[in-house]
Amino acid sequence: MRHRKAGRQLRRTSEQKLALMRNLASSLIEHGAIETTEAKAKELRPFVEKLITKARSGTLHDRRQAVRHIHKRETADKLFQELGPKFVKRPGGYTRILKTGHRKGDGAEMARIELVEA
Repeated sequence: MRHRKAGRQLRRTSEQKLALMRNLASSLIEHGAIETTEAKAKELRPFVEKLITKARSGTLHDRRQAVRHIHKRETADKLFQELGPKFVKRPGGYTRILKTGHRKGDGAEMARIELVEA
């Protein structure tokens, strides 16, 4: 039974899932938009939005908490120097998920997750 087990497992261990979320979040911050499966996009959304919320305040403590997940220095700098100030007046909802159809190989539902314009 899965009582009180929130989130999707994505057929991975918790360490693998965390590594996946960190890599997807870094790619989304670097490129502004990525295409992945719908389930991964739905799991990625709250992960990234918490990072952007930390970047909005930009304190040293928030930067250190964000760097736990964003390991590339350039990506973390972009998060805190560009994205944080960009979304200061927005109370949430920094990402958008657009469904793009089925993947040809296995028929998986695909989606594009992107950062909204502030």
